[in-house]
Amino acid sequence: MTAMLPPHIAGWQLPPGWSWGAEGLFGDQRHYQQVTDGLGRSLSLVTAPDPSHGNWLFSEAKHLAHRSHPTIPTTYHYWTAQGEPRRGPGYLRRWITGETIRAHLKRLQRAEIPYVLQVLRGVSSSLSYLHDNGTTHGALTQDTVWMAPTGRLWMLQWQWAIPREDIPAGMRPLLPGGFAEGQRPPTTKPPEWGGNEWLPTPASDQWQLASICFAALTGEEPPSNDIPPVRLIRPETPASVAAAIDRALSRNPADRYPTTAAMLRAADSGYANRAATLVPLAASVSESPEASHETRVRWALGDDYEVLSSLGSGSFGRVWRARDLSLEREVALKVLHPHVAADANAVAAFWSEAKLAAQLAHPSIVPIYDWDSRDDLSWYTMELADEGSVANLVARSGPRSLDEIAPQIEQLLDGLAAAHGVGIVHRDLKPENILIDRYGRWRMTDFGIANATGEDVTGTTGTPAFAAPEQLLGEPQGASVDYFALAAIVAFALSGSPPFGDGDAETIVARQLSGKFDASPFSPSIAEWLKRGLMANADARFADATEMKDAWRAAVRAARRRERAAWWRRNSGRNRV
Repeated sequence: MTAMLPPHIAGWQLPPGWSWGAEGLFGDQRHYQQVTDGLGRSLSLVTAPDPSHGNWLFSEAKHLAHRSHPTIPTTYHYWTAQGEPRRGPGYLRRWITGETIRAHLKRLQRAEIPYVLQVLRGVSSSLSYLHDNGTTHGALTQDTVWMAPTGRLWMLQWQWAIPREDIPAGMRPLLPGGFAEGQRPPTTKPPEWGGNEWLPTPASDQWQLASICFAALTGEEPPSNDIPPVRLIRPETPASVAAAIDRALSRNPADRYPTTAAMLRAADSGYANRAATLVPLAASVSESPEASHETRVRWALGDDYEVLSSLGSGSFGRVWRARDLSLEREVALKVLHPHVAADANAVAAFWSEAKLAAQLAHPSIVPIYDWDSRDDLSWYTMELADEGSVANLVARSGPRSLDEIAPQIEQLLDGLAAAHGVGIVHRDLKPENILIDRYGRWRMTDFGIANATGEDVTGTTGTPAFAAPEQLLGEPQGASVDYFALAAIVAFALSGSPPFGDGDAETIVARQLSGKFDASPFSPSIAEWLKRGLMANADARFADATEMKDAWRAAVRAARRRERAAWWRRNSGRNRV
């Protein structure tokens, strides 16, 4: 990762209205720099640090621009080398947020079986697309495959998936371990590649994919010789999946599957939760409740949606990432748990949630598309937030800066004003319910316990770390509970921790009532805004969302003035003679 612009692009001039992003990454013969364009989109500027690689970079951009597959990031534009304004060569594509398979395994040692199945399906689909068009990838490693917070799979390293004659002589992919003399050969190097050879074929792509899946399932790289059966190390791996990986890792390419698509069909053939379920499948005694629920979801939705991955689960339902087959778009599906769907009152409340959210047409609120039921399932569809939630963002990248979150909080308060204006109170705002779309906008979702009457309600509600005291005590609750929660989200985003810590509801409410909120990490104006929003007495908080938004703007302006003054004092002191 790079926090500063590298020398080869440090002097570039971006178009008017564009800005450099905060993140950059050095890859294999490439650098990827985040930029924000004039439309507010987060893009990746792909460049070659070596100036002699300009023609190679152009070939990569040209071939990538003509490819169309869900795992391949869209290429928008190529900048040729220019003197005035100074920029280029480089091309722009979508900025990818998430983590590599290697990072996932570093966190968890071994991957969950559904995660591995998702990798196997996604990469197989991409490789089949390439192979059908006469191309190979040739550089598949645990660093090539990225998983977004929403479960979307991306493949990178496209500089190697172009005609060999367009790659400079002597260049080879930097696979784990590298090809440098004296280093151990990389384990993702297929056995048919001898010495420093790089001879990509569909069969070698298949071997590299199987190698990635083997490492994800077992936590170990496949050895150079005598690779053990997957089920010997991970017995719970579905038999068909393990057998497919074992065969694809055959030392002799002729012993592997004839195509990567055939490998995937073999893996899916005996797995009960495969995407194409033709008849209802009763949960077997060996299936987990989660697996049997996935089976029912896939069967019930099979005509209208392709279920791609799970995005998370709560007390009342699970959210799935799916492809709407009729409109050819990816959506999020919120499906009630079967035991909840059996309760008529719970289903009525679920429909109420969908209708409430559908009424709220605002840029800071995730839109609802449709709702329906079939057999024992009830669900609604909503827009898919590609970048996950604020909770994902902080967990992945740490606390955020005031400049980053300031406009987002202002927009969320504007959205709250719109919801409260029609009598809807959210009552469960938390980082997990603030989703981030592909343009970086923060948006509210999950109005599951929203109050549409505009009257105070009672009963214990909300998530303890972000709920107001009156929610945790079961006292009457009005719109000010949303102001408390949003202030708590701001404190969390800026510091990485909830304002009153974690723990059970009793512990947290005791801290809230005693005023044990440490405001010292924040600028004085932001600290005062937080203190008011987090007051134990609901009447002492902001009167409405508009007042809270105006106070937020003033607090941010004061914090920026203070920061500029501190910068001036530091720098003017250095320049004194």
